[in-house]
Amino acid sequence: MKDGDKKTDMAASMLPDENVLQEVRKQRPLIHCITNYVTANDVANMILAVGASPVMADGLREVEDIARQSRALVLNMGTLRDSAAESMIAAGKIAAEMGRPVILDPVGAGASAFRTETALRIMAEVPCAVIRGNASEIRTLTGEMEVYSHGVDADEREKLTGHNRGNVVRMLRNLNQITGAVIVMTGEHDLIVDGQRSCLVKNGHAMMSQITGTGCMLDGILAALLAVSDQKIWFQSVVYAVAAHGICGEIAERKTVRADGGTGSFRMYFIDAMSRLQDIQIRKGADCEV
Repeated sequence: MKDGDKKTDMAASMLPDENVLQEVRKQRPLIHCITNYVTANDVANMILAVGASPVMADGLREVEDIARQSRALVLNMGTLRDSAAESMIAAGKIAAEMGRPVILDPVGAGASAFRTETALRIMAEVPCAVIRGNASEIRTLTGEMEVYSHGVDADEREKLTGHNRGNVVRMLRNLNQITGAVIVMTGEHDLIVDGQRSCLVKNGHAMMSQITGTGCMLDGILAALLAVSDQKIWFQSVVYAVAAHGICGEIAERKTVRADGGTGSFRMYFIDAMSRLQDIQIRKGADCEV
């Protein structure tokens, strides 16, 4: 077997055998989102585009009931308030008790003491299936002393490179050992790590960083795909979701260029691409490096 064939086989092993996207559209799982008001509409539309059903409920008096009915839960700290923090904890505990995957997006962890404390509290009280954040957020959650951030965005100095990749993988693996979650560090390339495996997903386009909400939309995609996946293949389903998200960015960029459009057109084409995406496109287009 040639080296190229070995690399292809190893990358393929990072993807689930099942057609997960097809299964989402067959089952239409209910996805409970406690997310931020800046991107809630786009997150709901992306979940619909994947083929699942969103419910955007964050009132403390109802979140436990909604969590019991739902197949997965998204906790996104983008526009964090005291009331939302309490709702996240309450819903998260119910979802975890029922074996439902919980996706935590610790937006802005490290940017303020409130955000950092809330993210650490959620991690301590709610078993999460996935923790997804940028480099600054993930570094904050690991307790690293030196963290760079730019508001809720990662600092350029946190960029993943060939020189620091090994140290970054070790950092993500430490967070996995603390939480038991699959760790997803998003950026120009996306790094996914659990206790034994690591995968770099190179799909995507720079235009994805020029509109707000693409990361939040990934939270919804992750929740939808994990909702129909056995826990044994959650890592592979995370890789699948991240690759699908990036492929949609690539498709959207090509359509935007052809239409002589800008960021508004890109946003429309991005959600549009997910609504038409098929499993075979993910398998053929996933650019994964083990």
